[in-house]
Amino acid sequence: MEPALKLESSLWVGNKRYRAVLTGWKFNWTEVDKKNRDKKTISVSVADIIGVEDGQVCILPHKSSEDADKDFTVFYVKRIRSGSSHGLLWRLGRTQFSCPSRVLRDQWTKHLRAALKTHSPLRPSRLLVFINPFGGKKRGRDIYHSLVAPVFELAGISCHVIVTERANQARDHLLKKDLTSFDGVVCVGGDGMFSEVLHGVIHRTQQEAGLCENDPAVSLQPCPLHIGIIPAGSTDCVCYATVGVIDPVTSALHIIIGDSQPLDVCSVHHANTLVRYSVSLLGYGFYGDVLAESEKHRWMGPLRYDYAGTMVYLNNRSYAGIVQFLPADPLLSSPRDKTRCLSGSTERLFPHSPDASSFYSSHLSQINGDSDGDWVSVEGKFRCVSLTCMSCSCPRSPLGLSPSAHLADGTGDLILVWDTHPLAFLKYLYRHTSTQDRFDLPFVEVHRVKAVRFSVLSNEVEEAYKEVGESTEVEAAAAEEDGGYVEDISRNGSQQRLTEKLGGHPKATCTPLCGLCCRTAPTLSVWNCDGEILPFTDILCRIHGQLVRLYARGIEDAAAMHGYKDGMVKCERQ
Repeated sequence: MEPALKLESSLWVGNKRYRAVLTGWKFNWTEVDKKNRDKKTISVSVADIIGVEDGQVCILPHKSSEDADKDFTVFYVKRIRSGSSHGLLWRLGRTQFSCPSRVLRDQWTKHLRAALKTHSPLRPSRLLVFINPFGGKKRGRDIYHSLVAPVFELAGISCHVIVTERANQARDHLLKKDLTSFDGVVCVGGDGMFSEVLHGVIHRTQQEAGLCENDPAVSLQPCPLHIGIIPAGSTDCVCYATVGVIDPVTSALHIIIGDSQPLDVCSVHHANTLVRYSVSLLGYGFYGDVLAESEKHRWMGPLRYDYAGTMVYLNNRSYAGIVQFLPADPLLSSPRDKTRCLSGSTERLFPHSPDASSFYSSHLSQINGDSDGDWVSVEGKFRCVSLTCMSCSCPRSPLGLSPSAHLADGTGDLILVWDTHPLAFLKYLYRHTSTQDRFDLPFVEVHRVKAVRFSVLSNEVEEAYKEVGESTEVEAAAAEEDGGYVEDISRNGSQQRLTEKLGGHPKATCTPLCGLCCRTAPTLSVWNCDGEILPFTDILCRIHGQLVRLYARGIEDAAAMHGYKDGMVKCERQ
């Protein structure tokens, strides 16, 4: 059924005449030649229109306007291919129209703005924005004010901006302040800033729902506030995996449009206590050692990760442990089914229909219940143990740790890399930079899971933790007397000493090749939880399906628009 015609007239763009047509969902303008024949047509979805301004207006790179009583400017989303990533860059398209009269100009602006309100009811109108001025190259404040704020203003979004001055300031604000007037929360920074906002939003929601987050069996309440990410950090893994590009303007336009991408969250527990939440990587062994080593070289900036990775690889370490996991239903999906979680995957997995509702409910009940299957246990020495709720793709690894991981299916992918020859492990690492199957190796296993337990058999663990805890209390008390920031000392200090105590760091007297020649290899590693070191080895992890929602829509794969490559297909439930 054709949508009802709302407005049609002749408009001019420059010295060319166009026939412009506004219907319910589309705004089209077709060039017309001197013989009134149609030529090129440009079509923009009403949902992709950002704003309509009177006169001749420019927003980026600098705002300027010229008052012309017969002109109006339409701003909309313009998609272009990105040569360095699989996603699409969004740019602020702009077209200036001239009308024969001011009355006609007013009709067009009135109808376009009315269409926006009618067909885009979920767009945010008020946002709480946190800016981390210290992350990445310390450009967070400049990125927001020069690229993001002008576009928000154009879209009619009012923002309350807070520039953070200390760690966890955003989390504490979200826990204590009134948030009822906000439609969403935006963080300008890297993965660390996103983690702060994530924890604050989840904690606040569970507190208001009266739920105990320490209980790993509890079904957590989905968070009503959307989270937006403006990438401005050293690492922007979450942004890349949910949008497909690391670009502040693209992310800002997704926020304005009101895109909504559900996201699974993994809760990490130790001794019946919640430790942290994770959405990207939870890694033990190699990835934990890399993070611990990089913390000693923060002065190097992002290069510290390359340096730490090289040193840890040369140390050639493996760790003994027991891994127990609760498998997900293999009939729903598999980590090796060669699907990719692209834009619209959630709708295809859980389509909006009466039957889909029951399917979705039954699927979440399987996710949330641990009694519907048997735990599987494996024991041995591992190079690394990784759990991820997303592909963990990034510019250096376009397909990520687990290319077929889904953002919102209530499962995670458990990757076990057994002890192997250093060159074989290097082959595994190298495959992350290409399209080769990183799981097609004899020493690598991958399982789609709903929950994971990890433990080590060592009598030294409890004594090490006890010793670290005692020394931390002494230093914290001394810092409090000096007026220092106690939280930083207890958190960062204890993590560093724990790593050194458990063997996470090589001693200063060791050579870079100590892992190949030392007689006594370290027996324990540490957990890397979304870029934070966990001071516990034995943990229980559980995946909570679609716990939060981001202002994103998943990766818009440019290759998928013109056919699929390398045997990859869009994910959809058969």
